Amino acid sequence: MVRINRVYTRTGDKGKTGLVGGARVAKDHARIEAYGTVDELNATVGMVRAALARSKAKKALDGILARVQNELFDLGAELATPDAERRKRGPAIAEHHVTRLEEEIDRLNEDLPELRSFVLPGGGDVAAFLHLARTVCRRAERRTLTLSRKEGIGAHVVPYLNRLSDALFVFSRSAAKADGFEEPLWEPAKS
Repeated sequence: MVRINRVYTRTGDKGKTGLVGGARVAKDHARIEAYGTVDELNATVGMVRAALARSKAKKALDGILARVQNELFDLGAELATPDAERRKRGPAIAEHHVTRLEEEIDRLNEDLPELRSFVLPGGGDVAAFLHLARTVCRRAERRTLTLSRKEGIGAHVVPYLNRLSDALFVFSRSAAKADGFEEPLWEPAKS
């Protein structure tokens, strides 16, 4: 059980924060950038779920996104833990998380029209928010790659973020279709 009695601690007032295990690092350390961006992604997925309340895509996507939010919290905890031995004892992203996303991508993609151009963000509120989540996910992946060049991370973290960004793209297409919106397509050199 996690207990949070105080919101502020004043321990970060000088630009440092604590990691799991007690080490203190600068707030712009690569590890903080990585899990901070995962936290931003989780908040963006929360925004999507709030918008789903008035969407016909709610039934297909809300349960998946609720699970993803919990997985992102686990992923953030994993990234906040620099010690490999300690990481083994905590929540972690595993291969089955990646595989489940692939299965969901394949299932939802079956009902979507073939693409003949790149999709521009849009297609209704939910689809547009999912595109935003996709771009935040790509940034989380980049920040995590930067961290992985300096320090150890879990083996499935980068594949999970990569697959999740693909899933968010398919989810956006699925939401646009469910809500009856046309997806705006890129028209090269249109002015």
